[in-house]
Amino acid sequence: MTDSGSRSVPRLVIAAPASGSGKTTVATGLMAALARAGLSVSPHKVGPDYIDPGYHALATGRPGRNLDAYLCGPALLAPLFAHGARGADVAVVEGVMGLYDGASGQGELASTAQVAKVLRAPVVLVVDASSQSRSVAALVHGFASWDPEVRIGGVILNKVGSDRHEELLRDALDASGVPVLGVLRRAGELFTPSRHLGLVPAAERRAEAVDAVAALAQRVREGCDLDALLALARSAPGLDAPEWTPGFEPVAGTPVVVDRPAAVAGRPVVAVAGGPAFTFSYAEQAELLTAAGAEVAVFDPLRDERLPEGARGLVIGGGFPEVYAPELSANAPLREAVAALAESGAPVAAECAGLLYLAKSLEGKEMCGVLDARARMAERLTLGYREVVAVSDSVLAAAGTRTRGHEFHRTVLDPGAGAAPAWGITGPGKRVEGFVRGGVHASYVHTHPAGEPGMVRRFVERCAG
Repeated sequence: MTDSGSRSVPRLVIAAPASGSGKTTVATGLMAALARAGLSVSPHKVGPDYIDPGYHALATGRPGRNLDAYLCGPALLAPLFAHGARGADVAVVEGVMGLYDGASGQGELASTAQVAKVLRAPVVLVVDASSQSRSVAALVHGFASWDPEVRIGGVILNKVGSDRHEELLRDALDASGVPVLGVLRRAGELFTPSRHLGLVPAAERRAEAVDAVAALAQRVREGCDLDALLALARSAPGLDAPEWTPGFEPVAGTPVVVDRPAAVAGRPVVAVAGGPAFTFSYAEQAELLTAAGAEVAVFDPLRDERLPEGARGLVIGGGFPEVYAPELSANAPLREAVAALAESGAPVAAECAGLLYLAKSLEGKEMCGVLDARARMAERLTLGYREVVAVSDSVLAAAGTRTRGHEFHRTVLDPGAGAAPAWGITGPGKRVEGFVRGGVHASYVHTHPAGEPGMVRRFVERCAG
């Protein structure tokens, strides 16, 4: 890590009392409005969400980055923020769920409130006012007083019905001491369409997404006091945190750092799946792969009929292969190339969507056939943080390695684990899952590379070996 410097980036956290209040509308619109005003805006998202950061990146022209205390540990929140916000004029952090909601049964861990406190950032509370008037004051007062370390610096009222409705809400909030920084009227949802895992990723609907983000920017410009929001962001105190840098590793869960070994020799080419079917990836992944000595080559399994030239390893992250199953199946040359690479023993790391792509079939459509398993859509969503332990030695981890991950899928695999499973999930719902076969590690569990940089280095070392 490096010193983040004497000037802390002005910053705001956009939170809400509950999911569905309009956080993404306000956060993305505010990011876009500030960027269109000529500011360099650093976008961040609390939690493991992959989809919202895609819209944030579209709004700002900078990578959308996640701040996840469960996957990375609280000590890395401020360093990762400083890394992402380097050179920015202002940072906007979109929260997750309700302000005080975090990892189930673990207090404030991974909550928006925890991130706001670690970053010493003022919070703007987005309130769905569609079914209330005077009660809004009690709601805001409760959230503002619940934790004195959380500073709620303003409210944006969303889904306001009329001038009279706005007047009633403002009158009620006058005595709360929390200023109203914006009012957004009821309007059609600009982020449609959605599907089984939430919003459709920006990469899948580029033109429509650009238009949606522009419309959000206009709504925020018209309904919010941008000068007051900027002033609130600039009121954030100094943030005394070292900047996270790829190639360095935290020690014992603290910001203390040590130099990591030099990058592996030879710069092995690591192919990384991208394109509309594989949109789920943390920005730090490519940075860490590069820092470990790899040459990252992105390819699109929907379009490319061969792997990048000289590929020595393969990373296939999350996404929506179930939506593109016919197209993925039709690309037989690439499926055969992936199968051949896996059979050669080359390192292959596949998470969730990648797991499905490596299976024999997905919804009856032929996939790569690397794994002796078939995938199909399920009736229920599987979602949640997971404590996991490596069951088998693999290109990512030695058996017995403990870490944390996240599951988010509406598919099932039959069988759900191979003869050598990837992970054992501990705690409630204890089970084994995933596959380790030769150089392949395939699992539904997503991990954050910044939380486990040693796994990235181990993978690159195996690619170079």
